[in-house]
Amino acid sequence: MIGQDQQIFNILLETVSQAVIIVDENQNIMEINGAAETVFGYSKEEIKDKHLDLLIPSNYHKKYKAYVKSLIKAYEHRKMAKTTDVYGLKKSGDIILVEVELNPFIVYDKTYVMALVRDVSKQKENEYDFMLRNKALESATNGILITDAQKPDNPVIYVNPAFEKLTGYSKEDALNKNCSFLQANDREQEEIVKIRKAIKAGESCLVTMRNYKKDGTLFWNDLYITPITNRRGVVTNFIGIQNDVTERVRAEEERNHLATIFNESLNEIYVFDAENLKFVSANRGALENIGYTIEELKSMTPLELKDGIDDSSFRLNYIQPLLEKKIERVEFEIQQKRKDGTTYPVNVYLQLSKLNQRPVFVAIIVDITEHKNYLNTLEKKVIERTEQLEVALRKEKEINELKTKFLSLVSHEFKTPLSGISTSTMLLEKYKKTDEQDKRNRHIDIIKDKVNYLNNILNDFLSIDALDSGVVNYKFNNFRLSKVINEVIYNANMSLKEGQHINYPENIDDMEMYQNERVVQLILANIVQNAIKYSNENSEIDIHISQDKNFTHIKVKDYGIGVPKKDLANIFDRYFRAENVLNMQGTGIGLNISKTHAENLGGKILLSSEEHKGTTVILTIPTYHHD
Repeated sequence: MIGQDQQIFNILLETVSQAVIIVDENQNIMEINGAAETVFGYSKEEIKDKHLDLLIPSNYHKKYKAYVKSLIKAYEHRKMAKTTDVYGLKKSGDIILVEVELNPFIVYDKTYVMALVRDVSKQKENEYDFMLRNKALESATNGILITDAQKPDNPVIYVNPAFEKLTGYSKEDALNKNCSFLQANDREQEEIVKIRKAIKAGESCLVTMRNYKKDGTLFWNDLYITPITNRRGVVTNFIGIQNDVTERVRAEEERNHLATIFNESLNEIYVFDAENLKFVSANRGALENIGYTIEELKSMTPLELKDGIDDSSFRLNYIQPLLEKKIERVEFEIQQKRKDGTTYPVNVYLQLSKLNQRPVFVAIIVDITEHKNYLNTLEKKVIERTEQLEVALRKEKEINELKTKFLSLVSHEFKTPLSGISTSTMLLEKYKKTDEQDKRNRHIDIIKDKVNYLNNILNDFLSIDALDSGVVNYKFNNFRLSKVINEVIYNANMSLKEGQHINYPENIDDMEMYQNERVVQLILANIVQNAIKYSNENSEIDIHISQDKNFTHIKVKDYGIGVPKKDLANIFDRYFRAENVLNMQGTGIGLNISKTHAENLGGKILLSSEEHKGTTVILTIPTYHHD
């Protein structure tokens, strides 16, 4: 709509008293009128060309999007509020109840939807008040309490049996008390402030907050409070309706956590349709590496990213065996192709899954460029040493054994965690019942542990390659030592065994360093992870830090299995592992990397240990690097 048509259209928009929002078939906002600006708090310039999701609470995005799509397809008029409450999201963050009439229309062969919006918050609030006043005491499933707003501290004067069952508190426990006892010592919640403001203003309020039962058990509570007024308009009481939503909140947290793992993974992760092979989703690591946007990717198939394989071979060798359930997953190596045409070697781990009951394939792509470079470097070194020591058969045999050990180590340390991830992912799909949450949690913990372990191995291999090639570029900066300690302990907490605890160092808030912050954190993380790995459950790990004029001393002490005396001399050798940990996961390169970095920074690492009693590692490093 351009020119005179646009002017006429704008005049018509502004003559409509209701809020008007016009979106295209992709639900992008094309026009709004002044009434809509007033209702939602956005100016036309702020909101134009934005997606309709901007005006909808996040937990309703999927529902509304599907509704609008179906409406456009059916091409009919309908008031959404006739069947259910519709919620709008203002610029201020407030959620309002609205009534919406959607009207599809076509202009210049393009389909649009005109939404007539009416703010019915006050109307709905009155309806809720009326309903609560007449039905609250009849409720048999939700917890109900009534308070006396005319007495100091707004004490509870009534609770129903459902409240007693939900909270574990009897009527005698609750009567004549402020309902804040349900928050126990958890009084810093934002929702409490919202409740207080609502009570002070004599207004209704809906919050989801943490409450605690009489036995101390945490539960998430959807609490709706509303005032009761007398004929003179004075608030005399408040009614509170409780609903235990613990399972819902935990499920949301679990979904969000898994989504974060998916998106933040350093590996490329793709999801594509099992029938047409079109991409459905990809994580941030994938998009950044291949150079495509998610919109571009959704019009493509995996074949367009693979170099040297045709459609029939791809389907026959990889897709069909999974669809026929002959195998659970396939693994293969191939060249991945970026948008700019460059290629790089990858390992592909492909398996069949479901997304909203829709069959999809999940592909985990591991860039093995550095790995191959490292192997090539290692091969060259082996050849050179073999040529130099050709007459020394014993040395040649040792080198070959080292090569074999390394390749076996890489194969085992990568395949075992990936197998665990694949198995746990498959089993997660089978546990769909509410009472199987513990089983789901167990496999989620396995996935998190394996992903973290693989990430650490990759970082170790990359560090070795950089150190061996002499391309490490140390960058120095000022930082608080507490920041590094907090990062290390935060990441380490995900690896703690049952009952393990890390004792935070004392008096470090004012300690500062001018060093390579990332490398100091890497060294300390390696030491702490070893302490966790080689200590038993229900054990402690102590961290002590001190500074003198020139150096910072960090001591990490565990009470674990220790190192045999005869193995102490070789403990910092690359790939060396003490005889008492050969059956445990590990690469034998972490301490070697840490020692090399520490020495490059002008420091040193000392390790003392006694078998069955524990290990103490002391990192001494210059507090201030001198350029």
